[in-house]
Formats: sequence, C-alpha cells, structure tokens
Amino acid sequence: MAEKAFQDYYPDDVSHCYGCGRLNEVGHRIKSYWDGDETVCTYQPQPCHTAIPGYVYGGLIASLIDCHSTGTAAAAAHRAEGRELGTEPLPRFVTGALNVKYLKPTPIDAPIHLRSQIEEVKKRKVVVTTELSSNGEVRATGEVVAVMMPESMTAG
Repeated sequence: MAEKAFQDYYPDDVSHCYGCGRLNEVGHRIKSYWDGDETVCTYQPQPCHTAIPGYVYGGLIASLIDCHSTGTAAAAAHRAEGRELGTEPLPRFVTGALNVKYLKPTPIDAPIHLRSQIEEVKKRKVVVTTELSSNGEVRATGEVVAVMMPESMTAG
C-alpha cells in the first residue's frame, strides 16, 4: 500500500514495540490501515513462527491481534476527535485486556489477514474486535481493550 500505516505516525520514542514498532529491526513491524470504518492488516508468517511444521504458533496470532488492535484504537481515537492521520502525533495505546479465541490452526505458508471493528471509543479507552483469517477462513478472533499509554511509560 502506498499510504502510510497507523504505526508510521507513532512518535519515534514509542515506535519500538516488537509487534508494531517501525524502529524494531527484528520485530514483526505490522502495518494497519483504514478500510472504511474497519481496519485491515496483512502479515506473512515466517518459518521461525512455527508451532508444528506447517502451522503458526499461537503467540504470533495473539501478538498480531494485539498490535493491530492497539493501532486501530489509536487511529479510532484520533478520528473520533475529528483529526486526520498526519495532522498531529497519533496517540499511543497499550493493551488493558486481550482475549483471543483460537478456532482453527493457521497455516504458515499463506498470508494472515486481520480485520477489526471499533466497538467503543472513550477518551482513554477503545474496545476493538478482530478477526484473523488465512486462506479465506477465520482462524482466530480477539477482543482488545486498549487504554491510553500512561505518561510514566514514555522515555522522557
């Protein structure tokens, strides 16, 4: 995609997350985008993400749902305030709660697609539900309660 992802708008001092940090050279570096009122992300698992030969380990699935959902929360909060991406720094959200349901094994040799819906937006909290699919089948679902990152977590 030519457009910038939500994660590309995070300030440098909070762009090191293993799942979504653009400055983490060894992380997943996921990229999330608007698709109407929903958000999407595509990720290609690598051989190091193996649980059982041919299948992705559950930690990757949880990590993708988590980081795509917190990115979605940041973009949704920004949008709810009437701001467009790039007009001000994107607020940073962290995980307050994560609930993942594993429905079917996820193959490692096909892209993983995430699609999220925003269920609730409050000043410091956003609830996001996400479906993770591969080869046209939903493999896992998740709900994330994302909360505004506390100031105590910033490097300053």
